Formats: sequence, structure tokens, C-alpha cells
Amino acid sequence: MDRLIYIAMNGAKYAMSKQAATSHNLANVSTDGFRAQYNTARAVAVLGPGQATRTFAVDSTVGTNFLPGPIDRTERVLDIAVEGRGWIAVQTADGSEAYTRSGALEISATGQLQTKTGLNVIGDGGPIAIPPDSRIAFGRDGTVSTIPTVGAPNITNAVGRIKLVDPDERDLVRGADGLFRLRSGAPAPADLNVAIASGALERSNVNAVSAITDIITQSRQFDMQVRLMQSADQNARAAAQMLNLNA
Repeated sequence: MDRLIYIAMNGAKYAMSKQAATSHNLANVSTDGFRAQYNTARAVAVLGPGQATRTFAVDSTVGTNFLPGPIDRTERVLDIAVEGRGWIAVQTADGSEAYTRSGALEISATGQLQTKTGLNVIGDGGPIAIPPDSRIAFGRDGTVSTIPTVGAPNITNAVGRIKLVDPDERDLVRGADGLFRLRSGAPAPADLNVAIASGALERSNVNAVSAITDIITQSRQFDMQVRLMQSADQNARAAAQMLNLNA
């Protein structure tokens, strides 16, 4: 019975952990460029007195589903989507480099090309500045060009090129801010093979129907583990009563 309670308790804990990850995915089903996460577990033996067969079921790795999400045409000038593999490099608040697939860009009051969360988009020589009174256009290689809206409208100026990277996905880790970074902390090199589509956005790769189904399954798994603990408790009480009668 001790072993049964132990196994059921760990099973219930892991079911709750999986359900939390699935709920997080479902909450981000409409977040542009979001990558679904999943939990895996491994068995760790319990040290100390007691049965050697007892183990913890502990989270092993919080993994990421790197499959691309669907691309929707928005026709908005400042929207870009990475085609296939690759990431957009951005500058975080502490000055370090991170990577995102969310391409809903904005131009700040100071003329900086930024994400909608206010992070500067990194170019060849740092953040990209957009001159005032200009229309903006993106090339497939990430080149940012501007056309003045006053004066000579046919003059096109290249003001920078978005840094696009494609590191090994096994080296990427997700931060608490939802951005990805290299495990080593070093910046990834630019990759000229990464291409973007302008006037489009990549949506989340979370399948809402599958996520809802997973939550229902995980809830049933949790309930099953709780019932096992209740059964073990009832068996223990019945055994104690029998011992008292024989005493």
C-alpha cells in the first residue's frame, strides 16, 4: 500500500505538470510565432530506507515543438514572417541578443524598428533606424529599404538588413520572456539562407483541438491517480481494523 500511494502521488503530480504546460500552450494559441512546449519525465530512485523499487517521476526536460506555424497574409507593411527555418534577432532590455518568430513590427517614436513588445530589431550594425517621412519595404533577405514620402519619391535607400539566424534547434532554450537564446549565451551567426515574407505573419503552431483533447486526457489521468490513493487509504484502514480485531 505504501508503494501504491507513492506511485499514485507521483503520477498525479506529473499529470498536473503536463496539464499546466498544455494550458500554457492553449493560452498562446493566438500568439504570433509561438512554439508549443511539452514536458517529459524520467524515473529517479528514492534514496534511503524503504523499498528499492520506489521512484520519483520528475520532469526531465521542458521541450519545444519547433514545427512552423501557418502563415497568414495580412498585407500590413510592417508585418514579416520567416519562411521555413530561421529566427529574427532582437535586442533585449539588458542589451543581449535573443530570437523570436513574431514578426509584427512597429516603428518607435525615435524611429527604431521594434517588435510590438518594444524590443529593437537587430541589423548588420545594431538596431535599425528608420528616417522620418518614409515608407518602408522588406526584401526576402531581410533588407530594410525606405522611400521618402516628401521630395523625390523614387529614391530608395537601404537602411539596414535584419539579422536572421538559423542555429541548431537543440542549442536553443526558451527564456521566461518567451524569447529563445543559445544555450551558451553567445550570439548566433547570421544565416544568409533564411528568408522572410513581407505583409504576412506566422501564427502559433499550437493545435487548439489537440490541446483541449490533451487537457481532458490529463485531467482523467489525474483523477485516476487520486482514486488510486483513495483506494490505498481504504485498504490501509481495512487492514488496521483487521489487526485490531485479532489483537
